[in-house]
Amino acid sequence: MVEETAININNKPKQKADLKAKNQNQKPKSVYEWSVRDVQNWLRRHCSDYHSLYADNFVQHDITGRSLIRLNDNSLIRLGITNSAHREAIWREILKLRLKTDIVEIRDLQYRINNLN
Repeated sequence: MVEETAININNKPKQKADLKAKNQNQKPKSVYEWSVRDVQNWLRRHCSDYHSLYADNFVQHDITGRSLIRLNDNSLIRLGITNSAHREAIWREILKLRLKTDIVEIRDLQYRINNLN
């Protein structure tokens, strides 16, 4: 009876570890599929100093992932980000996101090409 309890207790962490490993193998959602909420999470994570100032602006303009990576300096001004230092910091993070997105797309394309051969 004691042994069964020990086995059950030991299985639970293993199940959590298996689930965590499974989730780590899942491909993250493409930026092109991001919702407004996903953009809010990105803004909070990568532009935390400005999230409270501009989060509502992003929501009011319905900024999704697809529109986020298409923003430029003029777009940010139209969003109400008039402080040039804030705009520059947010723009820098958008550029990083674009670069990461491009790298992922290139890797996916290479993977598909290699699997065709």
